[in-house]
Amino acid sequence: MKKFLPIIVILSIGKLSIQLIGNRNYGFHRDELLHLSVSEHLDWGFMEFPPLIGLIGKISYLLFDYSLMGMRLFPTLAGVGILILCCLMAKELGGKSKAVLLSGICILAFWPFFRNHTLFQPVAFDQFFWTLGLYYLIRFMNSEDKKFLVLMGITLGLGLMNKYTILVWAFGIFIGLFFYQKGKVFRNKWLYISAGIGLLLFIPNIIWQAQNDFPLLKHLEVLDRKQLSDLNPMEFALEQLSFPITLIVSILGIFALFIDKNLKKFKAIGIASLVIFATMWILNSKAYYFFAAYPVLFAVGAVKLEALIAKRPKLIYPICGLLLLPSVLLIPEATPVLKIESFVAYQGLEEENGRIELSGDYADMFGWEEQVKLVDSVYQSLSPKEKNNCVLWAENYGEAGALKIIGKKYGLPNPISRHGSFWTWGYGNKNADVWISLGNEKPSVERVFKGVQLVKIIKHRYAIGEENGIPLYICRNPKVDIEQWWKDYEEHIFD
Repeated sequence: MKKFLPIIVILSIGKLSIQLIGNRNYGFHRDELLHLSVSEHLDWGFMEFPPLIGLIGKISYLLFDYSLMGMRLFPTLAGVGILILCCLMAKELGGKSKAVLLSGICILAFWPFFRNHTLFQPVAFDQFFWTLGLYYLIRFMNSEDKKFLVLMGITLGLGLMNKYTILVWAFGIFIGLFFYQKGKVFRNKWLYISAGIGLLLFIPNIIWQAQNDFPLLKHLEVLDRKQLSDLNPMEFALEQLSFPITLIVSILGIFALFIDKNLKKFKAIGIASLVIFATMWILNSKAYYFFAAYPVLFAVGAVKLEALIAKRPKLIYPICGLLLLPSVLLIPEATPVLKIESFVAYQGLEEENGRIELSGDYADMFGWEEQVKLVDSVYQSLSPKEKNNCVLWAENYGEAGALKIIGKKYGLPNPISRHGSFWTWGYGNKNADVWISLGNEKPSVERVFKGVQLVKIIKHRYAIGEENGIPLYICRNPKVDIEQWWKDYEEHIFD
């Protein structure tokens, strides 16, 4: 292991350095604001996702306050952990230094990982748990040591508390193990103990789901209706072709698991990967869900490539260069290593009607601070009595998250919103004298209040389209029963 350590350390430092440069730029993403908001309401589950992201957000807050760099450190560390595990898997699969190097380079060359390991979302941790579980599976296949089955179960349980998509991973592993020593492992009681441990860790979220009428099912229904149903079934497969050079390594890995005499003992992993891919395709999943399966395939492909060039080992360096150099040019699109003005020039973006269209993720990092400042200016204009009886009502979780998280430094009261988890935290003071409405359209506010005054239409040069041209109102004199109005919206909280 000592001879591989310098390679792993250097690659890890490279990954960490690039991510840290990107982590400091732009602002909070709307999803990050939601994940930090739920960290202030820790529970065994949330309307949109399992509870682990909330716990990590709370730890981030305790260590770094609501710092952009501090918050994004955690997904970045998960990304570095994936790189380290990929290198270790290459070693466990029989690879030597060249395979370890190449497997780590593949992680660096797969540029979507830079995006995944920047944003404070469950995605980075999901990829980490997938990779960690497969690492333990490889260790078990090499040693038959039951402790690795137990560690797989713990990994599965933690993964379920992070993102439900790991169930597809578990299904793939389950099918794949039938092809490991003719299913001998299913006669091993420790496999069932492992599964039981995973279930035990997950039970609190199952109970929470039952107590809250299974919001997961409602969320999936809306997600399918509004997003997944519009996806072309071929997009899932075609998106994988967007990364052709690393894809070659992973495909080589798949074939090697079936035909290479030194790797065939790990064939179950190849079966599992194919089952996962097919399952996600059938379920019309988003393409990036499958990215979590790539690290193990990179490791296998790297081991096979090392064997293929064994007589000319120096070929590994141009191969690494071929993998890495094209991705370097794409890194600014995945993580904000460039200041926004430099990125606009790099992309050759043109201003139209006072706006510059950024990609969705980057556009979602702009405008929140300005929204909060405007709300604060209205709030500060109120009398002391009105301030004590004021509700901030935001239309969506991005706006509500901005008021909740960024608004802390302005001393703003906690906002309310009828969107997702915010709905579960209630409507605040139903007898408030003044409501400041952010993002809600005129018909929505006029339906609730007798007095409605438009303060400003908020625009931002870089913000995403849905956050441009949004209204800011001061509202008074509710003409509906606020409690009933809130309750009646339950069926629409994911809209």
